[in-house]
Amino acid sequence: MIELPVRRLRDDAVLPAQAYTGDAGLDLAACDRHEVGPGERAVIPTGLAVEIPQGHGGFVLPRSGLAARDGITLLNAPGLIDAGYRGEVQVVFHNTDLEATFVVEPGMRIAQLVVLPVPALTLVEQEQLAGSERGDRGFGSSRV
Repeated sequence: MIELPVRRLRDDAVLPAQAYTGDAGLDLAACDRHEVGPGERAVIPTGLAVEIPQGHGGFVLPRSGLAARDGITLLNAPGLIDAGYRGEVQVVFHNTDLEATFVVEPGMRIAQLVVLPVPALTLVEQEQLAGSERGDRGFGSSRV
C-alpha cells in the first residue's frame, strides 16, 4: 500500500475519501460556495495540499454523477498534480448546461483524485520513428 500525505490548508477542508472500499478515486470536496452559471467555469479550492509520491502522478477527474445529472465536467481533465507540487489542489469546474446555474456548496464532492505510477522516461531523439499500422493518421482515423 502506498501512503498519500495530505495537509489541510483550512480547518474546514474535507479529507479525500473513497466512496466505497476498493474505489480507484478519492473524492475531492469544495471549500467554498460558488455559483457557476450556464456555460461558465470556476476554479474551486479544496483547502488541501497533497504529496504525490515520487514516480507517481495525481490525476484530477470529473465525477460521473455530476456529469450525467448536471452537465458538470472539468476543463483540464485530467488535471495533473506532479510529485513535486505542494500547493493547494484546485478544481477547474465547468458547467456545460446552457440554462441552469449550478451551485457548489462547501463540503460538496466535486471531483476525484486518482494516483497512478508514471514511468521515468529518457528522451531519445531520432531521425525516423518505427513504423506502425496507424502511422501518422490522426483524429478520427479509427472510424470505419
